[in-house]
Amino acid sequence: MTALLGKHAAAKGDHPALIDERGTTSWAEAESRINRLIHGLRSMGLAAGDTISVVSGNRREWYEVAGAVSHAGIRYVPVNWHWSAAELAYVLENSDSRAMIVEDQFLDLAREALARDDAPDLGGRVVVIGEPDDLGTAYEELLAAHPDDEPDDQGLGGPMFYTSGTTGRPKGVASGGPLGGGNADPAILELIGAGLTGTLDVPADGTTLIVGPVYHSAQWAWSFLPFIAGSTIVSRHRFDPAEMLRLIDEHAVTNIHLVPTQFVRLLRLDDATRTAFDGSSLECVWHGAAPCSPDVKRRMLDWWGPVVHEYYGSTEGSVVTAIRGDEWPDHPTSVGRSLGMVEIHILDDDGGDVETGESGTIWMKNLMGTEFEYHKDKEKTEANRRDGGLFTTGDVGFLDGEGYLHLSDRKIDMIISGGVNIYPAEIEGVLVTHPAVADAAVFGIPNEEFGEEVKGAVKLLDGHEPSDELADAIRDHVRGELAGYKVPRSIDFEDDFPRTETGKLYKRLLRDRYWQEAGRSI
Repeated sequence: MTALLGKHAAAKGDHPALIDERGTTSWAEAESRINRLIHGLRSMGLAAGDTISVVSGNRREWYEVAGAVSHAGIRYVPVNWHWSAAELAYVLENSDSRAMIVEDQFLDLAREALARDDAPDLGGRVVVIGEPDDLGTAYEELLAAHPDDEPDDQGLGGPMFYTSGTTGRPKGVASGGPLGGGNADPAILELIGAGLTGTLDVPADGTTLIVGPVYHSAQWAWSFLPFIAGSTIVSRHRFDPAEMLRLIDEHAVTNIHLVPTQFVRLLRLDDATRTAFDGSSLECVWHGAAPCSPDVKRRMLDWWGPVVHEYYGSTEGSVVTAIRGDEWPDHPTSVGRSLGMVEIHILDDDGGDVETGESGTIWMKNLMGTEFEYHKDKEKTEANRRDGGLFTTGDVGFLDGEGYLHLSDRKIDMIISGGVNIYPAEIEGVLVTHPAVADAAVFGIPNEEFGEEVKGAVKLLDGHEPSDELADAIRDHVRGELAGYKVPRSIDFEDDFPRTETGKLYKRLLRDRYWQEAGRSI
């Protein structure tokens, strides 16, 4: 049996392990299919230490793939399926992927990416989940062609998530420890999962609902880690607030991870739908990934009670702080206290400690002995390090006298829209390639539902005049190169940009005009 999941299959047998729109897979079936997939991947020439990319929405097969590579010592890249073909081709090459597993609904994206000159040659190692296609081997045929006996030489593989980079290209956040793929004992991942379920009150034997994209590191952590701890996973590819309430009651869901945008949509449901929701099975509802309006948070606590908890973290730093629902009313501007796995330091620009209550850059030290690196980017990795094992993601905040962390700003320029990190640099890099654009700036402006939306500001070359038609053409230009969520919702035409003599843009002067009436700065 597999080291991580075999014991659950032996104990639970026909009990549901994975549930999606298409059906249910029992624990025994999941164990069998994962074993077959491990043999199938090895038959394609993949071995411990290799990397594959997974282009799939939330569905049962995604967890089978993650389970298989986690036992085969293979690193996997959960692909953001909103990416353009150019972005996918870049990540396939940059991550050193030797294979790709793609869901049928993303075949056009995959085919276009692989046809690009800058895409790597995967040697035919493409597996298609869903309807068979000539792009690659059918997933079900691959499983059927191999036995479900226990694989030998099991080794630990893990994810490498890509985050948008401040210099334009997405960056792979690679674990420097056993999750990097290889022959480490898979039981290490079990300990990580136990840390989540133990520290953050996620029941090890509960039912997890995932309605956010599993390619996101937080959605992965709050679903796959409970899965290896024995939790049933109920997944949906798209978030529908009314359906989510129904699924919680229907499957007696115990835990879920949400983002503030989803809270807003839940609170907009009609009174009858909200009143019909029982929700008594919920033991914890964790939210993070974006700032949450205090008003929205209070309304969710009034509705669901103190099971609504908040955390602060990042792909690089994992979960750093947490504040539970019954604590938050007394600390409504805080994201909580350290969980003990990460040490927090607030430093000034010279690297010195600041006074309690004074803002500075948030630096962290992982006390679990694991470090990350940006894949193939030594300069960026070193830029966010300090002596003593400290690292930063660039966020700004302060610690109060009780040790609660408060965020006062965040990574320079970064936009968080609907819980998704968007870095303006790569969008600006595309804007300035439009034949009418001389200069460009991208920044976030308030959006009631998503927290922020992407605003583009451009200075035109001589001979071009501002117009709605030109704004649409510039947005279409960006859409041809980048994922749709990175396209500016609107374009401002500026006569001049406030730049220093060295060329640095005072972007805040453009941004602040939109935030003066918002009552918040992030």
